[in-house]
Amino acid sequence: MTPTPTEHEAKQATLTEFVAYFLRLGAVGFGGPIALAGHMQQDLVDDRKWIPKEDYLEGLALAQLAPGPLAAQLAIYLGYIHSGVLGATAVGIAFVLPSFLMVLALSAAYVRFGGLPWMQGMFYGIGAAVIGIIARSAYKLTKLTLRKDKLLWGMFIVLAATTAWTSREIVWLFLLCGVVNLFASGFFGPLSVKGVAYSFVAPGMFAALTPNSLFLRILVYFGKAGLFVFGSGLAVVPFLYGGVVQEHRWLTDRQFVDAVAVAMITPGPVVITVAFIGYLVSGVSGATAAAIGIFLPVYLVVVLLAPSYKRWAKNPQLNAFVRGVTAAATGAIAGAVIVLARRSVYDLPTVLICAVSVAVLFRWKVPEPLLIASAAIVGLIARHG
Repeated sequence: MTPTPTEHEAKQATLTEFVAYFLRLGAVGFGGPIALAGHMQQDLVDDRKWIPKEDYLEGLALAQLAPGPLAAQLAIYLGYIHSGVLGATAVGIAFVLPSFLMVLALSAAYVRFGGLPWMQGMFYGIGAAVIGIIARSAYKLTKLTLRKDKLLWGMFIVLAATTAWTSREIVWLFLLCGVVNLFASGFFGPLSVKGVAYSFVAPGMFAALTPNSLFLRILVYFGKAGLFVFGSGLAVVPFLYGGVVQEHRWLTDRQFVDAVAVAMITPGPVVITVAFIGYLVSGVSGATAAAIGIFLPVYLVVVLLAPSYKRWAKNPQLNAFVRGVTAAATGAIAGAVIVLARRSVYDLPTVLICAVSVAVLFRWKVPEPLLIASAAIVGLIARHG
């Protein structure tokens, strides 16, 4: 693969135009990773023809195989296809920056007004609606990734149960699911050993770091979190809950649910919720450290693997391992629905808001920000009406 654009592509889009597109998508793109990936295909492949369809499909496959939020990874890969490392870097920053700035503004407002009754009433309703949104996302991911594979369903159930029971994402179970599916598929070649080793060693390198400053502690923690996001940015939610709330005690249960809600009402990658968490811990520097930490592994995976991607992308061992890990991640998201629901759905109004949110999402294609805005209004009325 050569990162230099073809003559046809070069005539169609300069790097400035390409980056400007992702800046706009990051500013107005709602709907989660699948919706964002769909926008990229429609705009860049079908309409503008800036990216060949085969390159787009290869990027989508890489985003599904490698750790990291799918939409951000796909965007960075397309930037690499267009203009190499420079394109990947510029597109990655452009795609994340708008939602990062929005989250900073929301975080500042939350810190300033979070103790006021009207703000608490809004998040009272929003938190319940967010549980409905995550539940629907877990359902869609389950249909997409598990199909009728009984072994994958078994892994899904185990991770859903352990996450719901312990309120933690048990990383070694993710890796074990990948290895089990690898053996069950009848594959265990040299590349699979290498891939499994990478999955253990890469997080280990982050875990071995013992930084003293709070900035570095936040950076390293979210760097580890970024290595265990497969497919949907929501996969990071159970991992973050265990570390942010239970281990480090940086946030309360209520603040964590509010952090997830903030990610839902801003465009761009869902994992931008980490910036809200970082802001509550250590202001702008904490938000910056969290954002760099969660996206840096994504960027490095693309830049390091893209040159040799075509050689290993269709390897059956690697695909079998990733299917097992993805089933585990989907189960963890389902378990996280139960964990978070215990904190946000606890009385009749929140039960009704959550139930109506789920019903609306399954029945109609309602934009999530509109649903959340409606829930905020209902929450205000229910709390103070």
